[in-house]
Amino acid sequence: MASAGSAVALPILAVQQLHDVAMGGALVAASLGPSVLAAPLAGAALDRARRPGLLVAASGMLTAVAFGLTAFLGQVPLPVAFACLAAAGAVSPFYMGGLSSFVLGAIPDVRRAFAYDALSYNVSAVAGPAFVALIAAFLPAQVGLLALAAGAALGSVAVRAVGLRPHARAGGSPWQAVKAGLHRIFSHRPLAVMTAASTLTQFGQGGLAIAAVALSIERIGSPKDGATVVTVFAVGSLLGALIEAARPTRSRPHAVMMAGFFATGLLTIGAALDFGASWTLITIGLSGAFTASSTAAMLSLRNRLSPPHLRSQIFTVSAGLRVSATAAGAALAGAATGTGGAVILGAVGALWIVSAVLMIAYPRTTQDDAELPSTR
Repeated sequence: MASAGSAVALPILAVQQLHDVAMGGALVAASLGPSVLAAPLAGAALDRARRPGLLVAASGMLTAVAFGLTAFLGQVPLPVAFACLAAAGAVSPFYMGGLSSFVLGAIPDVRRAFAYDALSYNVSAVAGPAFVALIAAFLPAQVGLLALAAGAALGSVAVRAVGLRPHARAGGSPWQAVKAGLHRIFSHRPLAVMTAASTLTQFGQGGLAIAAVALSIERIGSPKDGATVVTVFAVGSLLGALIEAARPTRSRPHAVMMAGFFATGLLTIGAALDFGASWTLITIGLSGAFTASSTAAMLSLRNRLSPPHLRSQIFTVSAGLRVSATAAGAALAGAATGTGGAVILGAVGALWIVSAVLMIAYPRTTQDDAELPSTR
């Protein structure tokens, strides 16, 4: 929640303290960029740790300190703020991806465990920015960032109570572990196909906000309704996650991913058609609702395909790739704004459909994604 909220708080803070929108984007990039680079080492460290909860708690506390110092932007030198945010980005894989690799240690039912995990990500994606927006409406942005820092610190304390169970620890050097994990991700066909497809979806999701703003300007002459479109998608995702947590889908995970990607893509393309504002909001909300089941299936399948001694690394690297794809999708959509909002939104939907098509390459004969047991 703190991480999701910072993507909104940092640009607002940069405008209020430095009167520079571009600097806000640079601060967000500094907080996200190191994630994909640090993910393999973070995952290897979690896989080898006797007490992984300490690493997760320490990463959250470092994030809290970084956000707390950055809140005083303008008083704190800019290079110090960038260094703090880069450090926070480097440790984010411990809780963004890494923590998911320990879900089954707390919730034995595989389907329900990852449905709850997907729900937590959806709640954070909605609540973090909304929390910052609420504070920013009445108080300076630095208060919002300080509140997010407090949230990160609270999360660090809370994770200690979970009692994360260590994975099967392997011998050898950390570099050998990193090499083995990357080899598994990119050479094991079922895992490689799933990772490629799920990463590609994030290119589309990253471009959604830009497409929504461009579409709003194109159709009503104002960017304000763009935020509404993104919010409706997030709310749809949250409602879908609540349903998935209450009644987890029991179909084969790779089939659920394929169907979810296709439905999201088709509905997003439908939203690009100019049938009025209500049509756009309804189709976008429904498209978001289908992301929940595919996300839960992706997490459970990733767990199934990950050897115990490499599990955290596979989770952290996969999450890092998705974060990077989201950022790249936003950049590409921004560069393509001249083509029109409807075209960009249609392209976003097309990327989801291509992701579904990629899942056709998932080997149907593999036993790795056979019907998952209800208990460990």
